[in-house]
Amino acid sequence: MTSNANSGNPLSVFIMRTQILSAALRAASRPSLSLSSARTIPFLARHASGHAGESFESFSERYVHFFQNAEDLFEVQRGLNNCFAHDLVPSTTVVEAAVRAARRVNDYATAIRIFEGVKEKVENKQQYELYLQELQPLREELGP
Repeated sequence: MTSNANSGNPLSVFIMRTQILSAALRAASRPSLSLSSARTIPFLARHASGHAGESFESFSERYVHFFQNAEDLFEVQRGLNNCFAHDLVPSTTVVEAAVRAARRVNDYATAIRIFEGVKEKVENKQQYELYLQELQPLREELGP
């Protein structure tokens, strides 16, 4: 049998994990750098994106612009993944632009998932109701 066939076996997974753990412990016990040379190694931080200190307004403006210019379903879904990955609830203008983009690329399921994403991101049901109330004209305009 190949190693791929054994990868689902709990015993082989346990053996592999113990081998990895013992190799890591052996490597940690060997001093590879002296203390003085470790201090001279520069620490470089690289942020995941260039938008680390972005304000909520610029975030909203950036995603409204993104969704207004999205040309296909892949772009819309990629923008939604990026937008909802942040630790904030998108503004109603962003949600509106995203729903319009989903409608433009003719994907009803994505439009529904936008509302589901907002429902998951808000802190309570009242906030979600406020979003729905604010977006009611859009929902009536675009219809089911």
